[in-house]
Amino acid sequence: MKRLKKGQGVAWLVVLLACIVGFGYLAWNIVTATVSGKDDFDIRLGLDLAGGVSITYQVVGDTPSSEDLNDTVTKLQKRIENELGSDSSTTEASVYPVGDDRITVEIPGVKDANALLAELGTPGSIYFIAQTDAAGNQNYSYDSTTGGYKLNYDLNDLIANGSVILQGSDVKNATATNQQNQTTGATEPVVSISLTDAGTKAFADATTTAYARGESIGIYYDGQFVSVPKVNAAITDGKCVIEGMSDFDEADSLASYIRIGGLNLELEELQSEVVGAQLGSSALSTSLLAAAIGLIIVMIFLMIMYRVPGVAASLALALYTGLMLFILWAFDITLTLPGIAGIILSIGMAVDANVIIFARIREEIAAGKSVIAAIEIGFKKALSAIVDGNVTTLIAAAVLGVLGSGTVKGFAITLALGVVLSMFTALVITRILMNALYAVGLRDQKFYGKAKAMKNINFMSKKAVFFACSILVICVGFVGMGVHGAKGDKALNYSLEFLGGTSTTVEFNEAYTLAQADDEIVPKIAEVIGNNDVQTQVVDNTNQIIFKTRSLDLEQREALNTMLENDYGVDESAITSSNIGSTISGEMRSQSLLAVIVAAFFMLLYIWFRFKDIRFASSAIIALIHDVLVVLALYAVARISVGSAFIACMLTVIGYSVNDTIVIFDRIRENKKVLRDETPESLQTLANESITQTLSRSISTSFTTVVMVLMLLILGVTSIREFALPLLVGIVCGTYSSICIATELWYVMKVHIKGKKKAN
Repeated sequence: MKRLKKGQGVAWLVVLLACIVGFGYLAWNIVTATVSGKDDFDIRLGLDLAGGVSITYQVVGDTPSSEDLNDTVTKLQKRIENELGSDSSTTEASVYPVGDDRITVEIPGVKDANALLAELGTPGSIYFIAQTDAAGNQNYSYDSTTGGYKLNYDLNDLIANGSVILQGSDVKNATATNQQNQTTGATEPVVSISLTDAGTKAFADATTTAYARGESIGIYYDGQFVSVPKVNAAITDGKCVIEGMSDFDEADSLASYIRIGGLNLELEELQSEVVGAQLGSSALSTSLLAAAIGLIIVMIFLMIMYRVPGVAASLALALYTGLMLFILWAFDITLTLPGIAGIILSIGMAVDANVIIFARIREEIAAGKSVIAAIEIGFKKALSAIVDGNVTTLIAAAVLGVLGSGTVKGFAITLALGVVLSMFTALVITRILMNALYAVGLRDQKFYGKAKAMKNINFMSKKAVFFACSILVICVGFVGMGVHGAKGDKALNYSLEFLGGTSTTVEFNEAYTLAQADDEIVPKIAEVIGNNDVQTQVVDNTNQIIFKTRSLDLEQREALNTMLENDYGVDESAITSSNIGSTISGEMRSQSLLAVIVAAFFMLLYIWFRFKDIRFASSAIIALIHDVLVVLALYAVARISVGSAFIACMLTVIGYSVNDTIVIFDRIRENKKVLRDETPESLQTLANESITQTLSRSISTSFTTVVMVLMLLILGVTSIREFALPLLVGIVCGTYSSICIATELWYVMKVHIKGKKKAN
């Protein structure tokens, strides 16, 4: 960058400060609007923050065509609009296909999510069946035992012989309404139906025959008859009404069956989640508070440690935060709880690029360079480490985005966005600010600091101790898993995402101990659901209790909510339930392993490509596998719940670990250029020197990232805490492995595994 004159420096400072203030003001409005629920500047919130309902459906039968899948999505969207009201300002339903044979419905912001789930129902196929077939045989008959009608023949046989007059795709719409009875003059509820062109012709022929015979036409949905109206006239215009409803609710329910049965595909529920608005609001406010406190601490740390560069970095970080919130709002990106964790983590990681640059500047000043020259050289020398480190983190985010789902994707998006923005603010904004501050008169070396000469620490001599300690910790994890497996428990504390079942989180009006919950509440839950297998988890320092049971249907979930409301005075908005099918849980386990393997593979390729030496790449990958196993040991010993956040946590640890390792490897690559020979002694000196030179950077970056995650651990809600604790351990472990494992592995490989000699 060209050296700035004083006037130019002042101009740049004014422009950038105006941008910081402007984006800061906008960010404040966005945050306040989001927290208060106003829709002028609010960010779109996911279910875990806004409350609401999410359902994932599986298409029954063969994989459908894309046309049928998209048509079903459209009709289901209209179905939801009919239930919510298309002009609703408090809800914004989202219906979208997932893969080739699934559809997900997400409706944030609804107050009575269980009632909506009941109204939405399980989409299935609906059939209009003639009372008799062409030969005069009765297709269905009244069953006095059940008090309802039943099929006399298999449904597929009835479709084949033409007794099924209409199917759901022949129905345009069905609505409940009131009409005046022509005989009595009284107003009565009816169901008004309109048909497609093809349905109109078929229905005209069928009703003409049924009217002549004095017969009915049965409406069959989801394995039972929902109505069997008698045909009182031939209907030739494609419009008819069903009479005989006892009240408007019955008419509305029947219309609902007919509408949802009009989908092209039959769907079954795979997974559902109901989040209480009260818990979502608490998660949002505590996470934002954690971010604000962590950001302030990081800024103070930067200014104390790095003086003028720290001030520039803090201002750039403020702009970074404002830009992040602006982009989320401007591009209508859905913000989830893991997404907030991704932002907070990326704030901590955004400091890394600045710290690398500042360390380089101090080294150049110590080498006798002028401040302005040191700034220029420092940015150039730091570029390769910054780019390589951030690309590896982007690889982890990309894998999450491709292989993850739901809230994990939200984490991936915000993490990737944070990495890109952090590079921009560090390499562009911080650089402009530092040059501007120098131009306006802050030129003395004391404002920038000077690297102190440090005696090389002989890390290589302790490599056997480091390796032994790591192996011991990893073995403890495997032993823990083996012990739990031998006792009949799962090796890890798998959550519902991995096992399937229903989890219900309840915010009680008072705190209960685990013993009290097991003695007083669990028996009542077991009675409601008809099963004694209820696992209980009391959340420390809160009134929350998590109950895990076998999969519960909607009726059982509603009964459980009613019991909690009546017996314990629990507000329904303080209840969150999640229902995971076995199919989803099986896929989650396989996706977790695949995500780690894919991320490690692409990182291996990238490091190999950038460093032109497989020994750099392989030692970095072994070190990150080490970090994964250490964090896995924590999950095993502490019995932390292994759920969807587990994938995000592991891949984040991988990205962070490699990022830290690359900084040291980059210094080895640079120092190696002046190495005269590659004897074991000289390589040992090279490794020790490179670690020592980057040690302060490693500690500073770890501190700032730890601060951000620690705020989540202290202030976050339950789901965030379960994510934050292993992430915290992973960050510390990643720093340790970069210093004490990865470089030592490279040294061992370099000494004992000879590479190809370059031709003269």
